[in-house]
Amino acid sequence: MAIQKVYPSAPAALDGLLKEGMSIAVGGFGLCGIPEQLIIALRDSGVTGLTCVSNNAGVDGWGLGLLLQTKQIRRMVSSYVGENAEFERQFMSGELELEFTPQGTLAERMRAGGAGIPAFYTRTGVGTVVAEGKPHEIFDGETYVMERAIRTDLSLVKAWKADRSGNLVYRKTARNFNPMVATCGAVCVAEVEQIVDTGALEPDQIHTPGIFVDRIVQTVSEKRIEQRTVRG
Repeated sequence: MAIQKVYPSAPAALDGLLKEGMSIAVGGFGLCGIPEQLIIALRDSGVTGLTCVSNNAGVDGWGLGLLLQTKQIRRMVSSYVGENAEFERQFMSGELELEFTPQGTLAERMRAGGAGIPAFYTRTGVGTVVAEGKPHEIFDGETYVMERAIRTDLSLVKAWKADRSGNLVYRKTARNFNPMVATCGAVCVAEVEQIVDTGALEPDQIHTPGIFVDRIVQTVSEKRIEQRTVRG
């Protein structure tokens, strides 16, 4: 019998997956491609002590900013945190732990985790605080720092389209981090705008194979703009 991956709501899609102190990788780039309804369901669950791995921490009042407001996040692993005043306040007051990671390194750490690669070497961060306490190695006369892969208890992603087997297609900027996030979690839940029958997607169009995706929920996206710029 085929596995039923489609769930009727975001809370239902998270049911039985959440626990105190768990680690969660969250897709998105700025406010583009964030699993917004799953984040709201995560907030409403009341689970606390979370370690969240995400390129950024949302903004005040949206995205992961919702979980910062309720102080459900204990630790962030991020590359960009400049749009969230509450994040700044909690970090400066010592309420929030931060592992600051270069953007490309963060993407590769999650990709490596999904590929079963425990660690890799990169030149990014050598000679900075990012490399402090980490193993170094010389390759072809250049110094590299070792970075550990990231594996999380749960991955939350946002896709444009899915089929009922969990194959995912992303659109444009939403493809930046979501594919890596989808593979690095022990369980992956995908929030999508459209669900089609299995076989309806062109195989060459699929960005995340369904083998990585455990649950799917169809939602209506708000698609807020992080920084609105208009002509005078």
